[in-house]
Amino acid sequence: MTKKSELKVYNTLAGKKEVFVPQVEGRVGMYVCGPTTYNYIHLGNARPLVVFDTVRRYFEYLGYQMTYVQNFTDVDDKIINKAQEEKEQPLQLAARYVEEYFKDAEALNVQRASVHPKVSEHMSEIIDFVQALVVKGYAYESEGDVYFSVTSFDQYGKLSKRDLADLQAGARVEVTEQKRHPGDFALWKSAKPGEPSWSSPWGEGRPGWHIECSAMSHKYLGQTFDIHAGGMDLIFPHHENEIAQSEACYGSPMARYWLHNGFITVNQEKMSKSLGNFFMLRDILKKFSGQVIRFYLLSTHYRSPIDFDDDKLEVAKRGLERLQTSYRLLVEALLKAKGDKMGQTSLESELKGDVLSVKERFLEAMNDDFNTALAIAVLFDLARISNAYIMEDANDQEKLTVLENARKLFLDFAGVLGLKLEGEGNLASVELEQEVDKLIKERQEARGNKDFQKADNIREKLKEMGVILEDTPQGIRWRLK
Repeated sequence: MTKKSELKVYNTLAGKKEVFVPQVEGRVGMYVCGPTTYNYIHLGNARPLVVFDTVRRYFEYLGYQMTYVQNFTDVDDKIINKAQEEKEQPLQLAARYVEEYFKDAEALNVQRASVHPKVSEHMSEIIDFVQALVVKGYAYESEGDVYFSVTSFDQYGKLSKRDLADLQAGARVEVTEQKRHPGDFALWKSAKPGEPSWSSPWGEGRPGWHIECSAMSHKYLGQTFDIHAGGMDLIFPHHENEIAQSEACYGSPMARYWLHNGFITVNQEKMSKSLGNFFMLRDILKKFSGQVIRFYLLSTHYRSPIDFDDDKLEVAKRGLERLQTSYRLLVEALLKAKGDKMGQTSLESELKGDVLSVKERFLEAMNDDFNTALAIAVLFDLARISNAYIMEDANDQEKLTVLENARKLFLDFAGVLGLKLEGEGNLASVELEQEVDKLIKERQEARGNKDFQKADNIREKLKEMGVILEDTPQGIRWRLK
C-alpha cells in the first residue's frame, strides 16, 4: 500500500485533521448518506456523490479494500406528498427516482456503492433497533409514536457542538404531553390514512428519518466503522441524532471519522429548494458534460463552498480539454517512438526527474484531507512537463521510458479523480491513433505531390472520424471532437 500512514482527514467530531488509522488493517468501511428519492438530484446533491466517490477511489488507489455503503431514503414525507400530487404509489415513485439517480450518477462517473440499501427493505432491522432503545430506556412510546429522549444521552450535541440548553431556548416546538423535550426526535411514526405503513410493537407506522441510517450502517458495517460522510447540512440534526441513537444502543462509537462537504452557493447564498435557487443536474447536463461538472466540483477543496454559475463551468470545460489534449499529444509521441509496438513495453520502469516529483506531490495533495484542487494543479504540472519533454531532442528509448511513465501517472491520477482523459467515450484505441497518424502522413504526401483532391478527400475522411486538424509551429496536431 502507498503512503497510507501519512493520510490525514478532517474529522468534524474532533474539529481538526487527524491521521487516518483504519479499524481493521487494509480495510475501510464507509457510509455516505444518499438522496431522498422524490425528484431528480440537484447540483447540491451531486457534490457529495462526486467528492466521496473520489475519496473512495483514493483509498482503493492506496490499496485498501473498501466497503462503501450509500443508502436511499425511499420512505419519507416528501415522497408521500409528491406521490399524492402525481397520483402514484409512494414506493413506486421512489423506485422510479432511484433509477433516475443511477443515470445521473453514471453521467458523473460515480461508481456504484458496494451496497445501496433502501429503507423500505430494512424494516425489521429498523424496528429491532427502535425496540432496543425502548428497552434500554433511551426511547419512549407516546400515542403510537416512539421518540428518542435527548436528555437520556449525556453526550448529545458533541458533533454539532450544541448543548441542550441552547436547543431548548431556540426550539420552535413547545413541549407537549406527547413529547417530553422539544429536542426529542421521532424514531417511529404512527400511520396516517393513505400512507405506507408496517406492523410494529407500537402499531402500524413507519420510521423516522434518522433511525434508518443507524440501522442500515450497523447491518453492513458493524457497530463501529471507519468513516461516516455527507453534506455539512446533515451535521445537525441528522448525524447528531444518528450518533445519539447508535451509541446509546451499543455503547460504542458509531464512526471513527466524520467527513462533511461544503455547500454550493448561488450569489453567495446556499443552494436550496426553499430559496428556489437550486439547479437540477439534468438541466446542467444539457449544457455541460458530466465530466466537466465533475471537474468543476473537484476544482475546489471539498470542505470549502463553491459558488455556481455557467462561467465557472466554462472555465472547467477549458481546463479539462487542456488536460485531454496534453494526454493525446503524449500518446501521439509514444506511438511515434514505439511504432507498432505500443503496449508491449512495461509501464513499470523507474521515473525520471520532474515526473517522479509529480507523483510525490499528487500523493501529498490527496493525503492532506483529499485536496483535489491541489491534486488537479499537480495534474496540470504533469501536462506541462510532458508537453515540454515531447519537444526535447532525446533518443527514442529514453523518451519512451519517460513518456510511458508520464502516461501511467496521467491515467493513475485521472482514475483517482474519476476523470476521462479521452473525453466522454471509451478510451481511444491505439488502432485509432495509428490510423489517424497514417492518414495525416498520406495527406501531407499528397499535398507535397500537389494532389490536392486526394488531400481534401483525406481531410473529409478525418472529419467524418471526428478528427479536427490544427496547424502549429511544431507541425500538424489533431484532436477528437
